[in-house]
Amino acid sequence: MRMSKQPIRVLGIDPGLATTGYGVVEYKKPTTTCKEYGIISTKVGTPLPQRLLTIHTSIQKLVETYAPDVVAIEQLFFAKNVKTAFAVGQARGVAILGLAASHAQIVEYSPVRIKQIIVGYGKADKMQVQKMVRIALNLKEIPKPDDAADALAAALCWIYSEGRTTKTYGNNAKRH
Repeated sequence: MRMSKQPIRVLGIDPGLATTGYGVVEYKKPTTTCKEYGIISTKVGTPLPQRLLTIHTSIQKLVETYAPDVVAIEQLFFAKNVKTAFAVGQARGVAILGLAASHAQIVEYSPVRIKQIIVGYGKADKMQVQKMVRIALNLKEIPKPDDAADALAAALCWIYSEGRTTKTYGNNAKRH
């Protein structure tokens, strides 16, 4: 982690095969600032290995560009479609692989936990989450597309909970 006088940079990731959302947020008490958000897109019909490589290399570029202290990634949650769950699981795996060499602390949150932290209700709908993200980051408009807003929500989730209730992976090394 950075020294307390410097802002903490959090990269939020909402993994998906067709669309992976990302959001970069900086936090220095009491201010939270959105630095960047967007999506990594892969085209349907492109061979799976190429789609996964696009996600992986794009995540690596985000890490190189923003040097996050923490990465908050949404856990996989599907109730019905097993085929989709496997594809998203693969996308999530290559995203985590792209983060693994960084010095960032990597944490994961369930969609329900993110909604609880951001909105105060674990079954909140997407629009409620998006509105709270807009308010929390003092944005003029709701972040679009949904995947980018969800990634910002994951980053805010870490900021609001300070990582105390998360499952942490690997690298908690200090930055040089």
